[in-house]
Amino acid sequence: MKTIKKHFLKKIALSFLLYSAVTIDLNAQNQTIPLWNKIPDEIKAPDYKEKPDLKDGNLQSTSLVSIPTLSIHVPKEGNKTAVIICPGGGYTHLAFDKEGTKIAQWLNSLGITAFVLKYRLPSDLIMKNKNIGPLQDAQEAIRYVRQNAAKWNLDPNKIGIMGFSAGGHLASTASTHYEDKVYESTYKVSARPDFSLLIYPVISMQNDITHKGSQINLLGEKPSQELLDFYSNEKQVNAKTPPAFLIHATDDTVVIPENSINYYLALKKNGVGAEMHIYEKGGHGFGLGVKDTSQFWTKHCQEWLKTHNYIH
Repeated sequence: MKTIKKHFLKKIALSFLLYSAVTIDLNAQNQTIPLWNKIPDEIKAPDYKEKPDLKDGNLQSTSLVSIPTLSIHVPKEGNKTAVIICPGGGYTHLAFDKEGTKIAQWLNSLGITAFVLKYRLPSDLIMKNKNIGPLQDAQEAIRYVRQNAAKWNLDPNKIGIMGFSAGGHLASTASTHYEDKVYESTYKVSARPDFSLLIYPVISMQNDITHKGSQINLLGEKPSQELLDFYSNEKQVNAKTPPAFLIHATDDTVVIPENSINYYLALKKNGVGAEMHIYEKGGHGFGLGVKDTSQFWTKHCQEWLKTHNYIH
């Protein structure tokens, strides 16, 4: 009887050790890290505290972000491609689950290593120049992933950026303003993404087609025409702008499809590879696609990534 009991206890101990090892391994794979050692142009504001919205312990959305992070999602079998994800939220909050974590899980299913960027939302209270705060975070995220590519067995020439709604504005800003020196980087690698995936993105800051909330939050109440033009990314495209995959819905009344259309036309004019899908129905903020024609965008995106040899 004692021998059986001893054997049983040994089995439990071994199972626990194996479970612990797997848990530790998973934690090593999927983790959240601070983006900066020292946040550039930071203004200390002790009362400015992040407001996370949690459900069953998972972050659904968040606002008042002052400490940017990268949440790293590693696939079981990687294919050397990485994508940095910028959730949307009108530059007032981040739809972290719908346009971050869930997107990372989908990208993982394609073999892509995903990094969800919790970027600082523009605010005069915590940064010296709120126009460039989010761009500083996006540039640093790209540089960080490229610099550490070997750590996750990534190809430093297969680092893309993805953005939803206002996150699409940030992703397209990173794609057109990657040479702008908005902070002193400790990395010597480029901040240029190799490709961009822009999902119902805000692209323009021009009054007739912009998302007004995003415009005011990023540029203030009465921005100059020069500032509006500078952050209207359809006006900043050139021959070196990364290729893009864009989607929008015709019936999107929040961020009208002209944002994607004008960016696509600018890419085409400059000889840059671009693919755009305008779905008849879908509205705004449909994430991975839940109904109508927008539900097929992930399949179209997958085919585009395959065509460009980012996935097999």
